[in-house]
Amino acid sequence: MKLAEALQIRADLQKRVAQMNSRLSNNAVVQEGEKPAEDPNQLLTELDGYLRQLEDLMVRINLTNSQTQTPNGSLTALIARRDCLKMKVSSYHDFLESASCLARRNTHTEIKILSSVPVVDLRKKYDKLSQELRETDTQIQAANWTTDLIE
Repeated sequence: MKLAEALQIRADLQKRVAQMNSRLSNNAVVQEGEKPAEDPNQLLTELDGYLRQLEDLMVRINLTNSQTQTPNGSLTALIARRDCLKMKVSSYHDFLESASCLARRNTHTEIKILSSVPVVDLRKKYDKLSQELRETDTQIQAANWTTDLIE
């Protein structure tokens, strides 16, 4: 199985666990004399099974990521780089949105609002960071589809 397939299965298992939590909550209590729509014990058994599968898969994915080398280091290092780039790009985006929002004045006596930073220069940096993020993500996706999951 390729790493990308394992990642898709992991996402599916995580969704199933979330659904199980909701189903368990919906069947936790009933009115006296009534039965729950689903057997909570059976749901708990099903949840345990999903979590065992998820734990095994997560271990294998993490081992694969740490042992897979790309031209830019381990896949784990590349993922960490991508995650930090996402946060940086998001912060720059939000900051630039604020810095670009200048209030219009109706008269010359109103207070003039100016940007505290050179927006054009920061936009260029933001564009470079965004490109680096896309390239990093592409490298990760390529590795995911060419790397076999550790057994």
